[in-house]
Amino acid sequence: MTRSALDSYREVASALTPSAVSQFLASHDWELELQQPKVREVWRYAASPLATAPRVMIPLATDFADFTPRFVDALESLAHIHDWDAGKLLERVIAARADLFFVRLDQEMMDGTIPFQQAEKTLQALLKMMKAAATTAADPHHSHRGRRPAAVNDFLDEDVRLGHTKRGSFVFTIVSRLGEADPPPMDGREQPTISFSRHVMETLARGLESTKRLTQTWSQEAFASPSSLGLSAGLVESLEEMSRPEHLRSLDLSFEWAAAERKPDVGLATIVLDRDLIAELPSVREQLVRGEEPVRRETLIGSVKSLVRDESTPSEEEAGTAIVVAEINGKTLRVHVPLAGEDHGWAIMAYEQRLPFTVTGDLAYERRAWRLSGHIEVDSSFLRHRMGPGTPESDQP
Repeated sequence: MTRSALDSYREVASALTPSAVSQFLASHDWELELQQPKVREVWRYAASPLATAPRVMIPLATDFADFTPRFVDALESLAHIHDWDAGKLLERVIAARADLFFVRLDQEMMDGTIPFQQAEKTLQALLKMMKAAATTAADPHHSHRGRRPAAVNDFLDEDVRLGHTKRGSFVFTIVSRLGEADPPPMDGREQPTISFSRHVMETLARGLESTKRLTQTWSQEAFASPSSLGLSAGLVESLEEMSRPEHLRSLDLSFEWAAAERKPDVGLATIVLDRDLIAELPSVREQLVRGEEPVRRETLIGSVKSLVRDESTPSEEEAGTAIVVAEINGKTLRVHVPLAGEDHGWAIMAYEQRLPFTVTGDLAYERRAWRLSGHIEVDSSFLRHRMGPGTPESDQP
């Protein structure tokens, strides 16, 4: 074995435990022949086509001085028997009691790398995606705003991990651990239960498949009960964020389900979102936001970031749209606010002097943007105080 290969198996050994390897063997046609508790196990490969079935010894005593070299030898033997390299062995062992989710960025690459900022934004989008799926799984009626169920935070803190990247454009590996297997019931009857981690991953797979279907064929009925399809605005928004780079050809999303559990009826084929389907994601998200964020009366207190004059107004008074950036329920939103006359003048003053602007209206997500509508009221008391006597002229430039 070359030094680089040996180092690869040492790295795998540092990432695995003997119990994880034993769980893999038990679910892949290996038979336990001999066991010395807390010392060693001897496994026989029953599915081998050879006349004499191969055997491996898995050391269990991690406090023995020669544990690490013996464990590395065992892993190298397993990889040789299955004709895998060290990376494939690691992936298969982890998958015995973990669901794997692969996100492939299909794009032009000269040397197998991606821009650092793209990697950072992809990881942030993946976190948003996992949080959205976990929230839907924990509470299908949750608004995806404010406090999340405790199970969501526990899942994100403990059970979901970022695994090794794979070759082939650039592939992020998300590992969702299922935990230790439950002991068999005393009465011998099967009592199948689904762990929350598996429930999250099934919800995620169902949501991704539903999203692709909606980008291909619109179905208004799907939005009557989006959570039953794993859908949420956060899930779709995360796909938009990952697919933002113009040089990305497609997002390829696939699952490898833990061998130790039943295989679900979703996530069995790669979900491919090419540029044509990616272009439809904003429409899907807008419809979901409307359901999660119904029209409500809101008061915005924020800064005016830009002003666009409305030249089509027939009257002589100034009118236009202000973009107000404000925090609402813990989220920073850019809200389009139509204003006219004196209200428009106050917005100009707030913009030029970088002062807070306060306005109230009916907040809704429409035409791919947050907008205030209905009876819009500008609270100019603070601006009046800063300006002193008088009001802003409506014909300010």
